[in-house]
Parts: sequence; structure tokens; C-alpha cells
Amino acid sequence: MVNHPSATPSTSSSSCPAYPSDLSDLEWAIVAPLLPPPARRGRPREWSLRLLINAIFYLLRAGCPWRFLPHEYPPWGTVYHYFRAWQRTGLWHRIHEALRRRVRQQSHRNPDPSAAIIDSQSVKTTAESGTIKGYDAAKQVKGRKRHVLVDTLGLLLAVYVTPADVPERAGGQRLLSGLKPLHPRLALIWADQGYSGEAFAEWCQAEGDWRVEVVKRTPSEPGFVVQPRRWIVERTLAWIDRFRRKSQGLRAQSPNQRIFDSTGDDSADAETARKIR
Repeated sequence: MVNHPSATPSTSSSSCPAYPSDLSDLEWAIVAPLLPPPARRGRPREWSLRLLINAIFYLLRAGCPWRFLPHEYPPWGTVYHYFRAWQRTGLWHRIHEALRRRVRQQSHRNPDPSAAIIDSQSVKTTAESGTIKGYDAAKQVKGRKRHVLVDTLGLLLAVYVTPADVPERAGGQRLLSGLKPLHPRLALIWADQGYSGEAFAEWCQAEGDWRVEVVKRTPSEPGFVVQPRRWIVERTLAWIDRFRRKSQGLRAQSPNQRIFDSTGDDSADAETARKIR
């Protein structure tokens, strides 16, 4: 493990942000109650949870390897240990759900959405990102495809990762499978023409009693035109791309994972936390 001489437990509780990705005092006040309390037994915590969260957010935003974390943060092995532990216990998913519901309530919306938008994005991978990849001939991208479902505010409801050569309808079924108990009010799903067809619509009806409405582009419209509803999910994908570790497949990842349940897509947590003021 690499030693970090400038990062010591005595400085781990500092509230002064060292990097733009660090949480502000207001953001930390919102996130802190969602984190686990100290264990009653065993060795006391050596590092503050705030510094650990800041280190994870820095890594997401900068896209650097774990071992490249700056010395202002705890040792990378410690940060990775907490990240994996919270991943296994589903903490990232619970944090995201709590923040998402809070943002909806502040927007005077029901915490449980009744409508959503589905889309996918193919992302290039690197040599270090493992063997799980495919070629999206339509986008001419070799890598992975993230299938996302967002509410009408653009907040993520579910994410599912597949090789890039998986078609939208097939990936959409994997994304939506088993989702009904998590979002019981959901009734309408807007989609682009990649999800058109009676087979997908009938599957959605049978799986969750969801009605699929395809937003089609008017052929007479020249050039780029913002499409109703579809722009919301495109904006969400742009939010994710702000985090360099998510803009490309920079790390190995097992296939077909529902991000919040398995890998802890805390880039969504970071973006959602900054929507709460």
C-alpha cells in the first residue's frame, strides 16, 4: 500500500474543500445522516467519512486509478475498502434513493414517479476495462452500453450495463425486468424509435402494466431538433459524462449489472446531492 505522508487522521475532518468535487458543508449535512454510524465494537474509525466520500467523488470526476488518489485523501486501499463495503451492503443504492425522493418532494412531486423515459448510450472502453464489450454498428462504438430509466426530472430510476452490441429492446427488457415492485406507480414510459415495435410494447404491458409511448421525430424537421421528453434522458446521460470515470469504460466491470444494486454508481449520487439546496 502506498503511504500518504500529507494525509493524516488529524486532518481528516477538515471542512475546507480541497478540490471542486469535494462536498460543501451544506451537501455534507444532507449526506451525513445517510451514512452508517460507527461500530460499537472493534477498532475505531481512523478517517472521517466525509474525507472518504470526497476521495470517491474525486476519483469519479477525475477518472484516475485508485492508486493515483492525491495525498490529501486517505490511503487508496482504505478508500477502496469502504467503497466496496458500501457496495456490498447496498448503501449506494439507499443513498441514491433517499436523495432522489428528496429532490422530487422539493419539486412538489410524488416521491414515486408515474412516468419515466428510457434510453441507452454506448461508451468506448479501454484496454484496462476487461473483456466485456461489443460493437455498436449504429454508433460505431466498441465498448459497453448503459441502458437508463429516468423520471421526468431526469433523476435515475435504474441503470443496466451490457456489451454495446445488445439492441435497445433487448437491453430495455433487462433494465425493466423486476422493476415493478420498486416503482409501483410507474405507468407510462416514453422512448425513442429504437424501442418501437409491438413485441416490446406487449412485453412491457405484461411485465409491469406499463404503456410505452414512442416519441418520433417529424421527418420534415431539418437538422437538430430537441425532441419532447427525450431531451430529459439525454441531459441525464450528459450529467453522467461529466464524471470522467463514467464517460469511458476505464475499469473492469462484470457484464449485465444493474448499477445501483451491484456496482454503486455514485456519480448519480454526487449529481443528485448537488440538486438539493
